[in-house]
Amino acid sequence: MAVFNFWVQLAVMIVSAIISYALAPKPPSPKPAALADFDAPTAEEGRPIPVVFGTVWIKGPNVLWYGDLRSVPIKKKGGKK
Repeated sequence: MAVFNFWVQLAVMIVSAIISYALAPKPPSPKPAALADFDAPTAEEGRPIPVVFGTVWIKGPNVLWYGDLRSVPIKKKGGKK
């Protein structure tokens, strides 16, 4: 009788795990970041250059170059080597 009870409990556990996996909410897949998502400072002609003493936060800095921001598609398939 104890062996039968074990198999019943095991079957109930497996069925409940399958049902909970099937009914679980699927999270939305995240969108890849685009260049428009970055808030990089820009360089404009005629913009005043602030004089800063100490450590302060500048709202609109005038930056000439800000990294190599471009997107490169991944063309390799993963998994098998």
